[in-house]
Amino acid sequence: MSNIKKAILLRVRIAFLIMLGVAFLIIFRLINIQFVHGDEWREKAAKRNIQLRPVDATRGNVYSDNGSLLATSIPKYQLAFDPYVYYAYCKKKKKIADYQRQLDSLCDYLHQTFKDRSANAYFRKIEKSRQAGSRYIRLGNRLLKYHEKKQIETWPIFREGRMKGGVIFEKSDVRTKPFGFLAERTIGYVKEETNGKRQRRYGPGLEYSFDSVLAGVDGRALFEKYSGGGWKPVHNSDEIEPIHGYDISTTINVNLQDVAEEALLKKLLETHAENGCVLVMEVATGEVKAIANLTRRYRSDSSVFYQERYNFAVGKNADPGSTFKIASLMAVLEENESLSLKDSIDTENGVWRLYDHTIRDDHYHKNWLTVQEIIEMSSNVGMAKLVDKTFSENKYSQSRFIDYLNQFGLKRTLDFQIKGAAKPMVKTPEMESWSGITLQQMAIGYEIEMSPLQILTFYNAIANKGKMITPIIVNRVGQADQVIQTIKPRVLRDSICSKVTLQKIQTALEGVVQRGTAKNILNRNYQIAGKTGTAQKIKNGKYVKEYYASFAGYFPAKAPKYSMIVVIDNPAKNGKYGAQVAAPVFKEIADKIYARDIDLHPVFERKSVHQGVYPVVQAGYYSDLKYLLDSIGVSNLRKSTYPDWVKARINSKEQAVDWTENQVLEKLTPDVTGMRLRDAIFLLENAGLKVKFEGEGRVIKQSHLPRKKVLTGSTINLILG
Repeated sequence: MSNIKKAILLRVRIAFLIMLGVAFLIIFRLINIQFVHGDEWREKAAKRNIQLRPVDATRGNVYSDNGSLLATSIPKYQLAFDPYVYYAYCKKKKKIADYQRQLDSLCDYLHQTFKDRSANAYFRKIEKSRQAGSRYIRLGNRLLKYHEKKQIETWPIFREGRMKGGVIFEKSDVRTKPFGFLAERTIGYVKEETNGKRQRRYGPGLEYSFDSVLAGVDGRALFEKYSGGGWKPVHNSDEIEPIHGYDISTTINVNLQDVAEEALLKKLLETHAENGCVLVMEVATGEVKAIANLTRRYRSDSSVFYQERYNFAVGKNADPGSTFKIASLMAVLEENESLSLKDSIDTENGVWRLYDHTIRDDHYHKNWLTVQEIIEMSSNVGMAKLVDKTFSENKYSQSRFIDYLNQFGLKRTLDFQIKGAAKPMVKTPEMESWSGITLQQMAIGYEIEMSPLQILTFYNAIANKGKMITPIIVNRVGQADQVIQTIKPRVLRDSICSKVTLQKIQTALEGVVQRGTAKNILNRNYQIAGKTGTAQKIKNGKYVKEYYASFAGYFPAKAPKYSMIVVIDNPAKNGKYGAQVAAPVFKEIADKIYARDIDLHPVFERKSVHQGVYPVVQAGYYSDLKYLLDSIGVSNLRKSTYPDWVKARINSKEQAVDWTENQVLEKLTPDVTGMRLRDAIFLLENAGLKVKFEGEGRVIKQSHLPRKKVLTGSTINLILG
């Protein structure tokens, strides 16, 4: 019995030793393959005909604030063909003649659609591949759209499908922007490149900044290498499906973006400026509604055009010039609470000698200016002397000025959602570059660098009752109707300054447009508050005749809804100052925003005619005028029938608006006095006249007498008022 046990134990030990030896051998082989001969085997694997390769996930969409697509992935298809499948099918059915006939027809279709080779060349290519045993060839010289794919599926042979006809459609997503070049730099781009290996190339913007959200997760699948050097999918159960990317919703309004780009482009062409940018922000939310950046470029024939090449609004620092004077004044008012906007300072006829440096005013001023006038007239001497008097006593007081800038949020880098935001450059007394005139230079916007986004965020805080918030351009991440993340602005400062100081600053900014350097953009419909800025550029340590013109502000001044900054860099003609080149762009954009946003318009009070108050209704289309009066509760006399076009008059006896017919007769000039321009143009152009007008409001005079014979094609001039 003991001998049997010993025999069994011996066998177990031998088996254990054999298994242990095999295990060591396997481990040795794994180490040898992985580390000793790893490169050799990996190279061999790469040359194999079958590989596990990535399958692209569908990239998420980029939406505007109203759900319009700014960027999306459109499926396109590469046409491929297994030439053996249909041949084998016909051979099995003993219909080889059908194969020849159908292939002839198919090649005709291929030639007519792609036009890259003749029908005979296509026939030879397909037959050569089939005879060589190739099971995969690519056809055509471009990717196909979906509707083209559906049409090709009806062609001879291909209508039999993949299993019988051998047709293969390889799907790939192509990134496209439905609005073309609109906000091109802000959206960015993503392109596939294959320089020996597959990789993506991104353009700075939302595509790059939100790539981790938009990209999704690629899947994996088996691909077989074909003779042409490409790869075709081998469908099996081991495929890993890709996880598609999330969508992002931006705050960009496509209408305001279009308005901003158009107004900026017009001014850049007029001034032949180097570049320019516009930023429009919603005051309460910090949402960026429009961001335009245009750079001057030249065609081969030397003609000029402008294109979005760089995001100046976010990424470029520069001396802000006089728009920074508001921050300087805010620091002075915070330090000296008793200072009034009516207090005066000697500006020495606009020339102040400081050590070996001279600070000058760009325009002639009287000797003494109030603090309000210093801002309105943008006096360099006045602002430099105010800051000098308040902060220049010693390094401690100079540091106090810098501390105030930090309090106003002007020293910190904005954590903006588009990567590449510039970091502000603010000197301190401890720096070697700090000199005896640095404080005074900073007071007027020199020796300090900030981006337009940084300046606008500061002005937006002034409009937002002192609350500084982060600007945002993406406010939602989701997929279809599912919201994954809602993004709201962060509060950077609950209050950048005291209420008393803020009120003084707001008053000063309103004065700039009412009486100061920006009075050229004063209008009667709504009030703008803002500040012009013109900074002379320094190159190689010397001032050159190149300028950085800007205007920053908000509107309507008493109840701000939008803030905006416009920058025109190095205008070469038709003006160089912010008031001349930047402020008009601000007003043009603001005017169009005001016209579109009904919430900005004053509410018409519903008063009865018995109080003697009548709306301005003179002439126009009867149905429109009647609807207007009915909707605001103003009595108007109704009769059974009225012509389309009428004139209005007050019926004192009935205390109501009455109507008289305004006849519009064929081949006779209509009477358009009293009409709004839209109605007048409609009638006159329908009568065959060309219309020119000047002024705004209603038509008060027309150059052609009414109800006289129309001279078709002639020009009629209208005066509005």
